[in-house]
Amino acid sequence: MRVIPIVVVLGLFGPSAFALAANQTIHQAGRVFSSELTSVRKGEPIAFLNDDTVPHNVVSVSSGNEFDLGSQRPGTSTEVTFTKTGEVLIFCAIHPRMKMTIVVTE
Repeated sequence: MRVIPIVVVLGLFGPSAFALAANQTIHQAGRVFSSELTSVRKGEPIAFLNDDTVPHNVVSVSSGNEFDLGSQRPGTSTEVTFTKTGEVLIFCAIHPRMKMTIVVTE
């Protein structure tokens, strides 16, 4: 009996009813980010995926959107949700030449 409501929800809303995962993924490979500039809406997550052969430590010190993912091993993916609009400067604390900007919009 409990299966019927789930089927009804899927029928009414389709797969988007469960689209709570990150809409975007930023890859880390070759000691660079896959994008130097991207945008995201406030409250939406971005996944940072380490496709590299070495660890990375993705960090932001931008006011209102500070985070530090710590040592992220190869193959690891971590989502970050941005809660304040504006430019967010992202870098790798291990490889300082790895930099990117995320613009958070309403």
